[in-house]
Amino acid sequence: MCGIVGYVGKNGATKILLNGLKNLEYRGYDSAGLVVFGSNSAPFLVKKKGQVEVLERECAKRNLSGGFSGLCHSRWATHGGVSDKNAHPHWDCQKRFFIVHNGIIENYKELKDKLLKEGHKFNSETDTEVVAHLFEKFYNGDLNRTVEKVMRKLNGAYALVGILKNKPDVIFFARLSSPLIIGKKEGEVFIASDVNAFIEHTKNVIYLDDYDYGVISADNILIKNLHNKKKKKGDIKVIDWDYEAGLKKNYRHFMLKEIFEEPEAVINATRGRIIIDDMQVKLGGLEQVRHRLRLVDKIVLCACGTAYNAGLAAKIFMEEYLRLPVSCEVASELRYRHFPYDAYTCFVGISQSGETIDTLKALEHAKKLGALTLGVVNVVGSTIARATDAGVYLHIGPEIAVASTKAYIAQIVVLYLMALYIAQLKNIKILKKKVILEAILKLPMHLRQVLNNSRSVKTLADDFKNYRHFFYLGRKYNYSVVMEGALKLKEIAYVFAEAYPSGEMKHGPIALIDRKMVNIVVAPKDSVYKKNLSNLEEIKARGGKVIVITNNKDSAIEKLGDNVLYIPKTIEELNPILAGSLLHLFAYYYALTKNRPIDKPRNLAKSVTVE
Repeated sequence: MCGIVGYVGKNGATKILLNGLKNLEYRGYDSAGLVVFGSNSAPFLVKKKGQVEVLERECAKRNLSGGFSGLCHSRWATHGGVSDKNAHPHWDCQKRFFIVHNGIIENYKELKDKLLKEGHKFNSETDTEVVAHLFEKFYNGDLNRTVEKVMRKLNGAYALVGILKNKPDVIFFARLSSPLIIGKKEGEVFIASDVNAFIEHTKNVIYLDDYDYGVISADNILIKNLHNKKKKKGDIKVIDWDYEAGLKKNYRHFMLKEIFEEPEAVINATRGRIIIDDMQVKLGGLEQVRHRLRLVDKIVLCACGTAYNAGLAAKIFMEEYLRLPVSCEVASELRYRHFPYDAYTCFVGISQSGETIDTLKALEHAKKLGALTLGVVNVVGSTIARATDAGVYLHIGPEIAVASTKAYIAQIVVLYLMALYIAQLKNIKILKKKVILEAILKLPMHLRQVLNNSRSVKTLADDFKNYRHFFYLGRKYNYSVVMEGALKLKEIAYVFAEAYPSGEMKHGPIALIDRKMVNIVVAPKDSVYKKNLSNLEEIKARGGKVIVITNNKDSAIEKLGDNVLYIPKTIEELNPILAGSLLHLFAYYYALTKNRPIDKPRNLAKSVTVE
């Protein structure tokens, strides 16, 4: 969740580190710090509460520039409050070891108590500082050996990166359950928690695995693994990632840019995967496990947040067309349950970043019990992508705003294609298959129609800016999208927004309906349309404000809705995608009326890598 950047190379470390950290600011940003080594051995150290720009201003005030190596970190607080002293890097008693850390050291209290008894002095309230003092305790001149000793003392999840004052041209590192990636360029080396930190400099990367540790310099990379004493060869991979795609361009916020990229996201997620003449779905990432997919008799979709919402729509689709038991599970709950996995279970981990810790741990447990594990992720080479037996990438480019939008759209599409692919392998005849595939291919056009109506959505958001309580209601496929709409409003506008299946409203929540409650009801013309009309009648009878999202222009809807927003007509299965784009716009424009920091909402981070 926090951001790490490390660099060794030419005389421009400060700028490279700060720019890299700004590219990661969506991951966490309550404080930031950096340490830089220049021509003399004395390090330049700055730590400030606040966003990265506060750190940048402080560096400019101190005329801090240049340097050939250093570390930078943006913090998302776990242990200790938000303050200058709790910002990273942290150091030991002699101020020789400088450490930045993502994750949580679960046994830090007992380690700290022991170190205090041994005479160590602490400056912060963090778990990270314990690591610096462990390096001080164990260091005997061999950095690699010291890293190994420290790792054996730590319980928890961590990406650790450090520099020893006496060897500033070398960075040491360790990884367990928190992402860490090395970037290589001639005469320079980078290490970061996310490739966005250095993608403008190099696309040549090495993905580190759990229990990897080692040292890097501008000329050499040494990687070992705690469970394998032999030297590990780091395989350099070239990232197919467009740096320019991550730039905001002319949009006010990344979130708005990414909403308007939703049509293109569908195109990229389906490119080469739909063979309409043969009515076939081609998913190359699943070919290697096709023999196991044929035997699957139950499917578990597992995710968190927006990815979970996408899974809710896919669950209904898979049940309907595969005729298999399908469950959609919240990863943070599933990982602690005794779920009955076996060799005929297909576990699908859904995660934009591919680093979501709860999803990863649930996946590892399912794999250990023999389940076939698949991933639906966006970031190539991410931990989930490497941990699964096979998977499908979204290919939608970088998503920078913390609140996910285009990933939700692409995840539903890819999961639908996955279901159709499995049906092919099992020789399940789907009479509606061509209709579904043709409708998916028309989605970009329909999404553009929704986005072309953005002004009316903005006007509606302005009209309701003084309301603070929202119910989102939908049935069947559209329960997924009301969950997504409510989540977006909570994330970026900080107002109460609750999603319910429409039919459940009368089992309790209807007691809350009054004139101060805004009810956003997704009610397209589908198999549960008449049921939704009944629910609308119930709300209207109790004086609730009603915004209806539909594709059906009739007098009944116009009578029941105080405001009506229309989406293009498509098949029932794709309504949550079109309504999703519209609800993303509504959340964005409503948050805009509140002047919220839309791309970086308070307390949130893009990639949740701690429990």
